[in-house]
Amino acid sequence: MPRRTPFEPAAEAAGDVPVAGRAPRCRWTSPTVAATGLAGASAGASAIAATLLLVVALVACAAAEEPPLPEGLGGAPETSTAEPALPAGLGNSAEPVLPPGLGDTAKPEKGQAQPPEAPADRLPFDLTGFWELRGGFRLQEDDHEPDHSLGETRLQLELEKAFEEGLALHLTTDLLYDMSLNEHRVFMEEGRGLFDLREAYAAFRPTDFMDVKVGRQVLTWGTGDLWFLNDLFPKDWNSFLIGRDVEYLKAPSDAVKVSLFSDLANLDLVYTPRFDADRYIDGRYTSYYNPLLGRRAGQDAISDPSERDDWFNEDEFAARAYRNVGAYEVALYGYYGYWKSPEGVDPVTFRARFPRLAAYGASVRGPVADGIGNVEVAYYDSMEDRSGNDPFTPNNQFRLLVGYSRDLEEIARDFTVGVQYYLEMRMDHDAWEATRGGLLPDENRERHMVTLRLTKLLLSQNLDLSLFAFFSPTDADAYMRPRLSYKVTDHWRVETGANVFFGNHKHTFFGQFEDNSNLYFAARYSF
Repeated sequence: MPRRTPFEPAAEAAGDVPVAGRAPRCRWTSPTVAATGLAGASAGASAIAATLLLVVALVACAAAEEPPLPEGLGGAPETSTAEPALPAGLGNSAEPVLPPGLGDTAKPEKGQAQPPEAPADRLPFDLTGFWELRGGFRLQEDDHEPDHSLGETRLQLELEKAFEEGLALHLTTDLLYDMSLNEHRVFMEEGRGLFDLREAYAAFRPTDFMDVKVGRQVLTWGTGDLWFLNDLFPKDWNSFLIGRDVEYLKAPSDAVKVSLFSDLANLDLVYTPRFDADRYIDGRYTSYYNPLLGRRAGQDAISDPSERDDWFNEDEFAARAYRNVGAYEVALYGYYGYWKSPEGVDPVTFRARFPRLAAYGASVRGPVADGIGNVEVAYYDSMEDRSGNDPFTPNNQFRLLVGYSRDLEEIARDFTVGVQYYLEMRMDHDAWEATRGGLLPDENRERHMVTLRLTKLLLSQNLDLSLFAFFSPTDADAYMRPRLSYKVTDHWRVETGANVFFGNHKHTFFGQFEDNSNLYFAARYSF
């Protein structure tokens, strides 16, 4: 499975438009009536909006008196033969006044208090980050997982140091205490434990046409919205399904990225010396369908696939060439490595594994009918079973994604709608069907899916209401992600949301997670 206008009172009636020479009338809007227009927001948000409207009304009434016109306007012209005055500094021998701080040799008096320096300003590097508290619980009983789906506190520190030589060092690390797991040992590749290293890289520009980034970094490309075809960099599906911030969907890669720029096209080359798998669903946080057991499993049957961790041997290559053609960006993609989640099974040990994979694709993105449209295609070459006769190895696949998003200002301000259609086609379905036997569940040759994103901003864009929904008519399952986020101050933000799954079959993509539907909440302080 695989990157958002203020609330304002109604427009003035025609009789309330100010007329020159007459003071505008002050219209009084009841805070109760104004707050009613915020249906759908929380009671606290409505109270805030009503208070803001009351303040606006009071200010408007206080300013109702007609202001004096500038000198020379609105009255009888004075009779004078004098020439108009020149701007200061012209037409006289006086020297122009220097800006404050220039030409003034006065020094602050001894003992005069100076403004305190912020602690971060005394550091030899830039420091930002946040502290967050996040929790969640399941909406129904899951026989294989605890009732709480999420319970953690996280401190993220982001450090950056730029040098005059063009070198930049970047470090992003999370200190994490996860109450939903019993062990807290550090697993760097899985993002588990008391410490998660998100980024640690050096970036430099050896020439005018080349950028280089070396180290742990979060990589992404492609045109999909929460659905990825040619973006075969690691994802963290556990974080996505249990309610962590969406930024944690992208897991880091230990890689070297070289970007080349030219008038013909731009080229990104990424080499990962050791295979970086997804942070896949393994049963620790979320129950899943285990085909070998023929049932849902969770912490009672945690998946333990055979690893690919041989440096410089089990490696990955990825490339993207892109350029603008008029108002459209077109791109070509290539990948050589492995399936990012353990899609294969060893028929001897019955242990999950990562088969070899090559992928080729293309995309185009640009303006369409007052919105933004995108088309992306990909061909997945399952190199270990190109004939499709091995039921324990994924089949070759063709994938298509078509998307469109638009701001619907004619319906409501700051209201955005996005839709996508996705097709996944197994290329050698007949051969797979003939050899799967009764061990694996039956699946369709084609999988169709549509997605819908709705986003509405309110309260001066401080309140963010959104819904992202996935629906597959062929799998008869769905996944909905409602979310509410409110920016309390410049530093504080609170959030609540849900992950809700539906399905008629326990083995389909979203249907397997039906017992994992959850509600989550969070508070974050950024600095």
